Amino acid sequence: MSKNKVLNLKDKIDGNEMDLSLCNLTEVPVKELAAFPKITVLDLSCNNITSLPFCSLSHLVKVDLSKNLMTVLPDDLGRLGNLQHLDLYNNKLTILPVSFSQLKNLKWLDLKDNPLEINLAKAAGDCLDEKQCKQCAARVLQHMRILQDEVDKERERRFLKDKELEKKKETKQREREAKEKEARKRDKAEEKERKRKEYNAHMAALAIQEQKNKRKEKKKRNGQIAADKKAAAESAPKARRRSLIGLLFKLLLLGLAGFVGVCQLTGLKEEAVCVPINVAVDDGLSWVREQKVDVRVRELVEEVDIRARELLQKLSSLVPQLLEPLGVVPTATEPVETVEK
Repeated sequence: MSKNKVLNLKDKIDGNEMDLSLCNLTEVPVKELAAFPKITVLDLSCNNITSLPFCSLSHLVKVDLSKNLMTVLPDDLGRLGNLQHLDLYNNKLTILPVSFSQLKNLKWLDLKDNPLEINLAKAAGDCLDEKQCKQCAARVLQHMRILQDEVDKERERRFLKDKELEKKKETKQREREAKEKEARKRDKAEEKERKRKEYNAHMAALAIQEQKNKRKEKKKRNGQIAADKKAAAESAPKARRRSLIGLLFKLLLLGLAGFVGVCQLTGLKEEAVCVPINVAVDDGLSWVREQKVDVRVRELVEEVDIRARELLQKLSSLVPQLLEPLGVVPTATEPVETVEK
């Protein structure tokens, strides 16, 4: 409302009462009324008010809202804890808010000429006089308390139902989690078992492969042994033949050397058999003396000469023993000249 109207409100005050009836109001001036906390009696009758938003004015004791156009009361009507007298005659109300049961100090109530629902209308009665209006307040409060209890029970039932649903939901959630945990545990065990089987199979394959390798190695070793034996068996006759040939060659050389020694160191050198041999030996030594050889060849010849001298000396000691059974007596001869001489 404007400032002028606020000043007019002061003109409507008479002690602790404010009369705003027949002011053609469509709404309650809550903010302006809040400026007058000492007002306990408020008359708003014979206006066009459709709603009641002044439930914050808890200091009010008596309120007259008769002959207005209200269809509903606010849900927080129970906040008017000091309210004792309430006139709702000739409005358009059908029900009352459940919080109406909280008006514990209410002593007088008029609900005539309202299209109330049947149970509320029975509880309200006719309210034709002071006594009936007081009875109306008591019965309506009792009726609203019953509704409040029903509402509380319904709220409690819904709460319990929601709690039960939540509990079931939690139970199902726990069961689902337990099943998932069990499934994970089972999968883990199966995976572990699978890996164990793979490991055992791998180790068994390695063992089999190792046995095969051992058998192959053994077979190869046995084959090698057999081949070595076969080769040894095949090479033994050849070795014996080579040894026999070598022995015969050595004996031949020894015989030849002995024969040359006999011809050179004994009296047989004048014999017809020894003459060609002695001539060949002398020619060979002469040819060597005439050739121009390098140091290595000369050293080789000297080494051969030394070995020949040693052999001849050995043979000279053996020749008498060999010729004695034959009745031949060797004669002293001059030693063989070296290559250098």
